[in-house]
Amino acid sequence: MNNINIIEIKGLKKSYEEGQITALNGIDLEIKEGEFVSIIGPSGSGKSTLLNMIGALDNPDEGSISVAGTDLTRSEDLSKFRSDEIGFVFQLHNLIPNLTVFENVQIPLIETPLSDGQMEKRALELLKSVNLENKINQKPTKLSGGERQRVAIARALVNHPSIILADEPTGSLDSKTQEIILDLLKDIHKKENVTLIIVTHSPDVATMADRIITVLDGEIKG
Repeated sequence: MNNINIIEIKGLKKSYEEGQITALNGIDLEIKEGEFVSIIGPSGSGKSTLLNMIGALDNPDEGSISVAGTDLTRSEDLSKFRSDEIGFVFQLHNLIPNLTVFENVQIPLIETPLSDGQMEKRALELLKSVNLENKINQKPTKLSGGERQRVAIARALVNHPSIILADEPTGSLDSKTQEIILDLLKDIHKKENVTLIIVTHSPDVATMADRIITVLDGEIKG
């Protein structure tokens, strides 16, 4: 970790249902490059909305957000920003059921200038790193929940992102599998020197991070 802010957020506000539901109510936040941060809070506190803002999956109503040198409120090509800078890991994996494990991991590389051979090499490299090289031709429906999450982690890393955003990555897993997935994420954070941000409702998961950010009623409380 160094002293450069990879994320700078000021006065971020977001509401839904024509202003009836306030998700974020003036968030100020800085995250250092290479930091491992957990965002914790009860259901409906705004933590997933905040993660979606950082990943350019949603737009704020007010405020500014800069991620990896890109001003997300001004950028006109957010899809390129996402493919260049962000790796996403979701609770429900978001794998495409009719594609193989090998094909799923290569999806983020489709828009890149890599050749088919280079894409396959990178995907295989990552599937080996998550101990799934023997499952590359399987469909996601044939895998356990933990295996599907490991595929999702490999897919998140395939484009060499500077930031990994994980939204409740262990929420649907048993405690033993949860431990395996968290150890894998920590190991990747260390080896690849990526900034890792995990949204969780679990205090046990949160305490594994360098820093815990508590979100309550759309505001940071600690």
